Amino acid sequence: MEIGVRDLRDRLSEYLHRAEAGEEISVTSQGRAIVRMTGIEQPAAEETEADVITRLRSDPHLRAGSGDRVEPVSCPIPAAPTGEPLLSDLLLEDRE
Repeated sequence: MEIGVRDLRDRLSEYLHRAEAGEEISVTSQGRAIVRMTGIEQPAAEETEADVITRLRSDPHLRAGSGDRVEPVSCPIPAAPTGEPLLSDLLLEDRE
């Protein structure tokens, strides 16, 4: 199905329900397709962990990591100079 942007805006809920039900909807702007809407496949309830891993590995938009955990870098926040006003105080003062 092909619809225009204005029609999508006017009947968004209807088109979202149709996409969720499996219909593919192509949205056009000035006669040219700009977006394709489809529903997201829900995994089967009996899907095992191995099935999930296989499905994710087959997704071209994802890539497997090395498995090594990256520890967060400690980056201490420097204290404000003594006697100087804080930026948050200056912003609050400016808004008054």
